[in-house]
Amino acid sequence: MKLAQLTAYLESLAPLSYQEDYDNAGLIVGNPDMEIHQALISLDCIEAVVDEAIATGCQLIISHHPIVFKGLKKFNGKTYVERVVEKAIRNNIAIYAIHTNLDNIDTGVNARICQTLGLQNCRVLAPKQGLLKKLVAYVPNSHAEQVRNALFHAGAGNIGNYSECSFSSAGSGTFKGGDDTTPYVGEPGERHTESEVKIETIYPVNLESKILMALVLAHPYEEVAYDLYNLTNQHQQVGSGMIGELEIPMDEEQFLSMVKDKLNAQVIRHTELRYKTVKKVAVCGGAGGFLLKQAVAAGADFFVTADYKYHEFFDAEGKIVIADVGHFESEQFTQQLLCEIIQKKFSNFAVRLTEINTNPVKYYI
Repeated sequence: MKLAQLTAYLESLAPLSYQEDYDNAGLIVGNPDMEIHQALISLDCIEAVVDEAIATGCQLIISHHPIVFKGLKKFNGKTYVERVVEKAIRNNIAIYAIHTNLDNIDTGVNARICQTLGLQNCRVLAPKQGLLKKLVAYVPNSHAEQVRNALFHAGAGNIGNYSECSFSSAGSGTFKGGDDTTPYVGEPGERHTESEVKIETIYPVNLESKILMALVLAHPYEEVAYDLYNLTNQHQQVGSGMIGELEIPMDEEQFLSMVKDKLNAQVIRHTELRYKTVKKVAVCGGAGGFLLKQAVAAGADFFVTADYKYHEFFDAEGKIVIADVGHFESEQFTQQLLCEIIQKKFSNFAVRLTEINTNPVKYYI
């Protein structure tokens, strides 16, 4: 299949607009129109992974972490980033990264951590703002249901676990067509009054063009009247970190032992134990220190994340136990998650998990 077909599907689940400002998710190397038959999945795209893709005949590497975060000014092989990009281009191998956009959806990286730790009743810890808008459209009564159905089919009207959400109010619309118009109702040059319905519905910004196209195609008027509003509502399914509950509460040392085992962690750095029962747990794959206040405010007993610096551990202040399991350890199951996502949609497409351990951190025990 075409590379664009696969990337379009991944971005329908984890839109690029959901990534953080510093990130560089998306197609980094490769032509969207190239044919691909096999993909290699890894957490990081390093030289050994490119060599593995060459050896196994993979035309595409899908990694969680982008190999390029900033612009490259020279390609002379002095850094591992330059060498990876050069080798991929020379061997016609595409590189695609799905990073914080996959972190920020409620079925992504953090959901997999919650699943691995056996957490229930999970929700996004810090939902994002600025990702939702409201559409207000004015439709003749005769076509109101047709327009609603088209908007819902295009992805509008979803609020939490509810779909096809809208509000309608009746009113009268007036218009006068010019000499060159062919109005659906009324006559050119004469003011017409039509009984209409004002339909209001919410939608994610990444679907705006699709939803507006659906509105225009389903609407009978030559000129469609509609308004768009920016919302400050939080998107409850998109954001940083997650929080959930253990089915059976356990003591802190028992919980640490379980985390170490489930996440295959060589070591866990943690703050002082409070010797309280662990019930509610916050998680964030990768560097999650920026979510500490939200974890405390949500009543979490433990915060499982990575990349904590020495002085940042003091910020727990006895209100929560911070458990730093390591960056790779917190995100390692992302590889299996991506494999499952792709195979569920494209059952005949070959997907391989890398056999390379890309963790740059080693432990002397």
